[in-house]
Order: sequence, then C-alpha cells, then structure tokens
Amino acid sequence: MKIMLVDDSTTMRRIQKTQINSLGITDIVEAGDGEEALKVLQQNMPVDLIFLDWNMPVMDGFTFLKKVRADNAYSSVKIIMCTSESEKSRVVEALKAGANNYLVKPFTPEALKEKLGI
Repeated sequence: MKIMLVDDSTTMRRIQKTQINSLGITDIVEAGDGEEALKVLQQNMPVDLIFLDWNMPVMDGFTFLKKVRADNAYSSVKIIMCTSESEKSRVVEALKAGANNYLVKPFTPEALKEKLGI
C-alpha cells in the first residue's frame, strides 16, 4: 500500500508517518501543499490513499480534492480529509466533493487504524 501525506506542517507529517509506519506501512510520499501534491501524485502513481489536510497555503486541501476527483486517472485513489476542521457542514462538504472519509486532528493510532481498515 502506498500512502501520500499532504500537510503544510512537517511536524504533522512526521507524526502521521510514524503512526503509519507502526502499522507496517512504509511506502509513503509527502507534499507540503495541494500544488506540490498534484505533482507528487502524478510522479508516484499508483497511490492507494491520501491523507489530506484542509488548510494549507498555495492550494488548500479542498481545492486539491476537487482537482483530483475531476481527473479519471485518480479515480481509484482513496482520500481521507485529515484536518482540525470538525464542523459538520465542512465534513459534509468534503464528502460530497469526493473524500472517502474524514479524520479530525489530533487523532490516535487506533483511529488511524480504523480508517485504514486494518
């Protein structure tokens, strides 16, 4: 399984990577904003799952989500919005735009494991 972490916080990406590694998954690529993430995604396909932050500079996660979902080349990629945005209307907005799931930061390794279905 290949996972992509998209978050402007290097600390958050490091925490996520450590938690994912503890589940035995080591094929991980990273990006610091949505614009960089589009390039990284294109260069690293196939990617199975993206953990996507909402609030980032350059291109936010919601814009990235809509761009990815508009491109059939990425139709098999699962996207989990992974953000501090916990307002119900935002969750619904992300799911309607094509997110497969939603995880509120900070999250526990157990919550991560549950979302991964492991």
